[in-house]
Amino acid sequence: MTKTIKVADLPDFDMAQYLGTDEDVAEYLRQVLEDGEPGELAAALGHIAKARGMTEIAKASGIKREALYKALRPNAQPRLDTVQRVCRALGVTLTAKVIDPREAVPSRCEGSRP
Repeated sequence: MTKTIKVADLPDFDMAQYLGTDEDVAEYLRQVLEDGEPGELAAALGHIAKARGMTEIAKASGIKREALYKALRPNAQPRLDTVQRVCRALGVTLTAKVIDPREAVPSRCEGSRP
């Protein structure tokens, strides 16, 4: 006989619990950036800040805690300056790499030249 479990009875998933090491943080950010989902970077930085202590990250970044929560909520669109300050406070950096041209998304401007 199987026991039925209600979704409401399941514990909430908290990504911050799985970000114990610098390597975990770097891999999480790498995957978020690779997926390229809009708004996910802010949420990921929020999870990492929560894991490290939001108050400490707010102090280290020079951003008020309430503003940090707002900037790092899911689907937020924080300014690049905010992202950079939070990354520095977290001890990480975002980098760019060349992608395979077959994976590149064509520019909207391509084909518009005479």
